[in-house]
Amino acid sequence: MNHILDAILAPDSSAEDFAALTLPESYRAVTVHKDEADMFAGLSSREKDPRKSLHIEDVPVPELGPGEALVAVMASSVNYNSVWTSIFEPVSTFAFLERYGKLSPLAKRHDLPYHVIGSDLAGVVLRTGPGVNAWRPGDEVVAHCLSVELESADGHNDTMLDPEQRIWGFETNFGGLAEIALVKSNQLMPKAKHLTWEEAAAPGLVNSTAYRQLVSRNGAGMKQGDNVLIWGASGGLGSYATQFALAGGATPICVVSSEQKAEICRRMGAEAIINRSAEDYRFWKDEQTQDPREWKRLGKRIRELTGGEDVDIVFEHPGRETFGASVYVTRKGGTIVTCASTSGYRHEYDNRYLWMSLKSIVGSHFANYREAWEANRLVAKGKIHPTLSKTYTLAETGQAAYDVHRNLHQGKVGVLALAPEEGMGVRDHELRERHIDAINRFRNV
Repeated sequence: MNHILDAILAPDSSAEDFAALTLPESYRAVTVHKDEADMFAGLSSREKDPRKSLHIEDVPVPELGPGEALVAVMASSVNYNSVWTSIFEPVSTFAFLERYGKLSPLAKRHDLPYHVIGSDLAGVVLRTGPGVNAWRPGDEVVAHCLSVELESADGHNDTMLDPEQRIWGFETNFGGLAEIALVKSNQLMPKAKHLTWEEAAAPGLVNSTAYRQLVSRNGAGMKQGDNVLIWGASGGLGSYATQFALAGGATPICVVSSEQKAEICRRMGAEAIINRSAEDYRFWKDEQTQDPREWKRLGKRIRELTGGEDVDIVFEHPGRETFGASVYVTRKGGTIVTCASTSGYRHEYDNRYLWMSLKSIVGSHFANYREAWEANRLVAKGKIHPTLSKTYTLAETGQAAYDVHRNLHQGKVGVLALAPEEGMGVRDHELRERHIDAINRFRNV
C-alpha cells in the first residue's frame, strides 16, 4: 500500500500515474466474522463490547465490476450502523450479505464469512469499472452510502424506494473502514477542498440523513420560522440537524444530556437548549409505563423557550425512550420525522394526540442520490461544517465504536485509514481559514 500512499501524497501525480499503479492483493480492513455472530448471546445491548467483535485483518481486494470503483481510503468514520454491526443487532449483518448474494453472480462477491464494515470514506479513486465515465483514477472523493440497482421503476423518482436499496458497508460488503473500498460509481461525490481527509469523511451518512429527514420534501420539509425539537442535538446526527435548522431560518430547540453538550450547541448558534439530565426528565415510570406528566412538563419548557409556541417538527432518532413525548409536544398539524431507534425499536405513544391533532409521523431513511449530493454541496461551499471531535487509527476502531455505543463521544469520531496523520488533504486554504472556528468547534470543548 505504500506506493499508493506515495502517489496520493505526491503533489504532481496524474490520472495516468494512478491508473498505472499496481493494486495489492490484499488490504487492511475492519471486519466482523460470521462464526462469531452469536458471541454476545444472552447479554444486554449495553453489555456488548465492539472491541471484542471488531477485527483488523488483511482481506483480498475484491473484483471490480461494471459501474464500480475501487477507492484508496484515506479516512473514514464510525456511525451507529457500525455499532449495530459490531454487536450483531437487531440482526447479524450476514443475513443482509446472504440475501444480497442471491441477487446476481456479481452480488455473490459480498456473501463472505467476513464483513468489511463502514459507511463513510474520503479518499482517491484507484480504478473504475466498465461504464464509468464521470470519475477517473486520482479523483479526490467522498462516498455516500446508498447502494441501489435501479432495475425497477419504483426507484426512478426516489432512489431510496428502489426494491434493492441497501446501505453500503452495512447491508453490503467492502465498506469504508479499510484501506481500500469498493463502491458503485454513483456513490461518489467531490471531496470538499477546504477539509482534511478525516473531516471530509465525517459528514457523509449523517449529513445526508439529516438533510432528507429535516429539509427535503421527502422528510419534514422544514421552512423558515419553524420550531424544531432536536433530540441529541450535539450528537453525530443531531449536530447536522441543528446546523440545517439554523441555516434554514428555523429555531432549533436542542435537547442534550450535559452542560458540555449544551455549550457545543451554543457554539453552533443555538439559543433554546434543554439539558434533559439537569432537568431530570423521566418519560418512563418503569419498563412498561410512560409518564404523561413528564410529556407535559417538557411541553411547558418548550413554550418557555419559544415564546409560547409548540414545535412544528420533532427530529426523532432515539425511538422508544422519547417517542411518546415527541408525539405529545408536537403542535397541531405538526410532523414527527423519525430515522432511527437507538434506544429501542418498539415505539409507544398515545394515539389521541396524533389523530385528534392531525399530526403526521414520517419515516425517513438515509437519502436519495440528489439529497446526498445537495447535502455534500453545502459542506463543500462551507455552509454546513463537519462535527468531528476526535480521530482514531484504523487499529483503534473497536474503541471508537465502543465510545459511540456508550455515548462517550461528541459529534462524529473519525478513523484514519491510509492517511498517516491528521490534518492532511487540504487544497483550499483560503476557504478553510474563513471557517476554521466552525470546523474546529467540536474539537475545542
